[in-house]
Amino acid sequence: MAEKKSIKPNDNQRIGVLFVCLGNICRSPAAEGVFASTVEKEGLADAFYVDSAGTYGGHSGDLPDYRMRQHASARGYDLTHRARLINSDDFKRFDAIVTMDESNYRNICRMARTGEEERKILRMADFLVGFDNYDEVPDPYYEGPEGFELVLDMLEASCERLMDYLLDNITKQ
Repeated sequence: MAEKKSIKPNDNQRIGVLFVCLGNICRSPAAEGVFASTVEKEGLADAFYVDSAGTYGGHSGDLPDYRMRQHASARGYDLTHRARLINSDDFKRFDAIVTMDESNYRNICRMARTGEEERKILRMADFLVGFDNYDEVPDPYYEGPEGFELVLDMLEASCERLMDYLLDNITKQ
């Protein structure tokens, strides 16, 4: 694990991370919960602020899918986020926008207005460890329980690596 950097807990020095999936009811709120838990376990909760959003607004205001909440709760994650649609202000508010699949990535890249904004967009799959057969975090919405467990397994296996990457590569003034 990379040596942890000392970051003062104020909004100008905290690293903002936004997780994005399609509806913001399965993968991205789970990623938000797993990542928040990861940084808390590392004693770095004050170094980050975390949120999630979707590229489709049809679920805006909804809690995460009950199945994802159930599976996440069994692992100790409390998913209480309300779904929302990503917007152009998110490029100002967040240092990293982490997408769950290639479609999300392309949609968010189209929203970026500058090269600086485009460089903030990351793929969660780039941080996966032990899931060589996957090039994205699959949507479990139409799957059974194993789909939700797989997503949580993938997120748990990648959040520490993402955290280390962000600590090493995001410069805060």
